[in-house]
Amino acid sequence: MGFLSRFLDVFRSNVNSALDRAEDPEKMIKLMVLEMEDSVEKANQALASAMGTEKRLERQYQDLVKGSEDMENKALTALRANNEHLAKVALTKKGQLETQATQYKQMHESAVATSRQLKEQIEQLKSKLQDARMKEATLIARSKNAKAQAEMAKQLSGMGNHSFAKFDKYEEKILKLEADAQALTELSSAESTRDVDYQFKQLEQSTKVDDELARLKALLNK
Repeated sequence: MGFLSRFLDVFRSNVNSALDRAEDPEKMIKLMVLEMEDSVEKANQALASAMGTEKRLERQYQDLVKGSEDMENKALTALRANNEHLAKVALTKKGQLETQATQYKQMHESAVATSRQLKEQIEQLKSKLQDARMKEATLIARSKNAKAQAEMAKQLSGMGNHSFAKFDKYEEKILKLEADAQALTELSSAESTRDVDYQFKQLEQSTKVDDELARLKALLNK
């Protein structure tokens, strides 16, 4: 029992020390929810920037396509005017615009893919954030309950090691007082009995002496 008691005392001490050193789970949960909210906000900002880039690239691509079509129309106009040199210049410019348009089309498609990927990531983040918010209150309540149980166990442990020990000590004192009182009562009763017996013996002795005295007087009178 002594070894088990010491083991439990050491165990409780270690648990209480660990709880005191541990980070506050309630604060950590709230902090993580705030970090998730911040991540969603930053992701939304990144998405807005990506969508802006997507729209800009699309507009530039459309301008390049339109410019290419304009150069082709100008080349036709030059040919109608029998100006092949100007038509070649227009067609050369058209080729340059088409090359640029191809590049911008690729960049626009990449931007569209980036925006789509960001949207999917944001949806995942929002889903996780919603789950975290739903669990937040439950986890905090469980944390408070665990703290309350630990504190109660701590108080009960202290009370068991001190108050109950004192209680047992005083109980022993009371039992000793009761035993001493009973012993005194028995001694007093015995002494009283002995005193009465002594008085009766003295009375019997006195009666015998009187009887002997009376007998001797009777002999003398004869």
